Amino acid sequence: MSTTEAPMLHGSRCDHCGNVAFPVADGCQRCGQQVMQVIELSEHGTVWGFTVQRFAPKSPPYVPPTDGFVPFAVGYVELTDGVKVEAVLECVDFADLEGNAPVRLTATEPVPRFEVTA
Repeated sequence: MSTTEAPMLHGSRCDHCGNVAFPVADGCQRCGQQVMQVIELSEHGTVWGFTVQRFAPKSPPYVPPTDGFVPFAVGYVELTDGVKVEAVLECVDFADLEGNAPVRLTATEPVPRFEVTA
């Protein structure tokens, strides 16, 4: 049995209209009400859109790996909760991300990371 907790994203749901937001919000972006509940978001979703970062971002804040820069995908994941989350997308081949690819949350720090599931 693993002692490592599964990564979890937290968002908020409006008590008035039910709108879900990420990250946690003090007020509803849909109806403007201020009564929000913190909720755990789904760890599953689909790739809504993505792009490939083919050159090293400015450093700092980017810290390149010790073995050098490797292109990576970033994009939006639409969670089963209906909210879209910007994230790093892990895959074997960037083509795996096309066609609303199913993904699963793998990390939340320093930014959300999702990987393609079979």
